[in-house]
Amino acid sequence: MTHPSDSILIVDFGSQVTQLIARRVREAGVYSEIAPFTTAAEAFDRMQPKGVILSGSPASVLDENSPRIPQAILDSGVPIMGICYGQQVLMHQLGGTVTLGDSGEFGHAVIEIGDACALFDGVWTQGESHQVWMSHGDKVTALAPGFRPVAASPGAPFAVIADDDRHYYAMQFHPEVVHTPDGAKLIATFARHVCGLTGDWTMAEFRATKIAEIRAQVGSGKVICGLSGGVDSAVAAVLIHEAIGEQLTCVFVDHGLMRSGEADQVVTLFRNHYNIPLVHVDAEATFMAGLAGVTDPEAKRKFIGGAFIDIFEAEAKKIGGADFLAQGTLYPDVIESVSFTGGPSVTIKSHHNVGGLPARMKMQLVEPLRELFKDEVRALGRELGLPEIFVGRHPFPGPGLAIRIPSEVTKERCDILRKADSVYLEEIRRAGLYDAIWQAFAVLLPVRSVGVMGDGRTYDNVLALRAVTSTDGMTAQAFQFPGDFLPRVATRIVNEVRGVNRVTYDYTSKPPGTIEWE
Repeated sequence: MTHPSDSILIVDFGSQVTQLIARRVREAGVYSEIAPFTTAAEAFDRMQPKGVILSGSPASVLDENSPRIPQAILDSGVPIMGICYGQQVLMHQLGGTVTLGDSGEFGHAVIEIGDACALFDGVWTQGESHQVWMSHGDKVTALAPGFRPVAASPGAPFAVIADDDRHYYAMQFHPEVVHTPDGAKLIATFARHVCGLTGDWTMAEFRATKIAEIRAQVGSGKVICGLSGGVDSAVAAVLIHEAIGEQLTCVFVDHGLMRSGEADQVVTLFRNHYNIPLVHVDAEATFMAGLAGVTDPEAKRKFIGGAFIDIFEAEAKKIGGADFLAQGTLYPDVIESVSFTGGPSVTIKSHHNVGGLPARMKMQLVEPLRELFKDEVRALGRELGLPEIFVGRHPFPGPGLAIRIPSEVTKERCDILRKADSVYLEEIRRAGLYDAIWQAFAVLLPVRSVGVMGDGRTYDNVLALRAVTSTDGMTAQAFQFPGDFLPRVATRIVNEVRGVNRVTYDYTSKPPGTIEWE
């Protein structure tokens, strides 16, 4: 991407909440990007950002081989904001002292504002007390030359420190989390006031910039775009079509794992509404045959991703001469698939649209959304004029219903789940609750239970309902339905969906659970 010159680089030292820092900066209307500390020097050179934010970390600066700030950033003269470990490593490298904590601070804390500084302008005033969220063991015990304390807590005498001449600010607490009520304002003040950025990064600007980039990348080449049926690939396709028109052909690989009516909706939207060339491949039989006997979630994902690419390859050959493949890869997909240390990382779940293509396909990737978070993709979709019923749709995983059937996937089980899910979503919409929920869906469990229908005994499937609230999918809470809603849905499903005789509700939050079951 031709990165906006008005940007902030976030150096990731391995914090679980680094993505939240990027979101807070973007909410202030400033473009931000995350780079692992191992590649931060290259990212800094490429982006030429107007400021740098240093993330937290599970590491200790006192450990051998713990992460460090690239010297090029310290030599550059740009403003720096250090958070938690970011404060400690800044002190450690600039001549201060960090001491192994004997007690640490975890959770809510109250800080006293001892002095004014540019970071507090319009947010906090000298003499005030404010709630923040602490999560640290080590602490700074002596400041580097040029720094002064501007806020303190009982457990952290240097809760916020400032070097006004160099525009370096650092804090022991985490401003990016919602548990620090004024944290987003502090980050916005750093980006806009300290770094002097205008805060005018918008979806309209992104759209115009990205269209120019797509034209420059593609030239007169042909692009083939894989539609999954979800919001991400649809927004990517419409954006690319706006850039290069008839040079784009969309291929909708219909794997038979969509929700009720969605395949038809995709075909209608692209062929009739946008008049985008579309190849609709009915591949249900291929996917069902390949999923037969497969129960491991990762094996399901890998098969579906692999089969998707294989079918794509065949369609690309039929179309002939496609130079590029477009994908709806998002920023969280990119971040989650890269270890911040540059070494092996724990894969929570693989993302089937990250990591490029088999070399044999000889196509370059066009990924116009890879800098955006999910809600930003929705905003871009609205900017592009996609209908709200499509743009506002709940997230849906690439492997579709396959990972909502924690057992062998069959057409019969997909049809049962599709019908039950349709009843559930219909009732949610009817109750006016759809937009209050981040994601709602049904899961067909690998469990059967005894029931009674009429005068007869049944032995049928158990269904779990899931609905969560979230702002970004990183954390989530179970949605609290009004008292009569779940019994009404359960009654409808048991009465209308042959093969289900028991309905449960999943109250698990994320963490410790994930939103999807697989």
